[in-house]
Amino acid sequence: MSSSVPISAFLALALILFCIGLYGALTKRNTVIVLISIELMLNAVNINLVAFSKLGVAPSINGQIFALFSMAVAAAEAAVGLAILMALYRNRKTVNIDEMDTMKH
Repeated sequence: MSSSVPISAFLALALILFCIGLYGALTKRNTVIVLISIELMLNAVNINLVAFSKLGVAPSINGQIFALFSMAVAAAEAAVGLAILMALYRNRKTVNIDEMDTMKH
């Protein structure tokens, strides 16, 4: 006897992750925390894509392929974001969003 997890459980998990990420992205001052929050939101989207591709009305592999592309974009986004943060920290000695209001030093 095989028990299957309902799609509502995956959607609830994705909703919780997305809300935590959105809260972090909108309220935190540290840019590293903001980048991590954006990654959480992207992971919530990936959970939805894989859940619907496996358990949706018309199961197919398309959602899993989109999730794979989304993970590749997230990895590139994290690498570029951290490189920008390192350059800003070298110039400003801070990673707080409030103190990065102009491009000039």
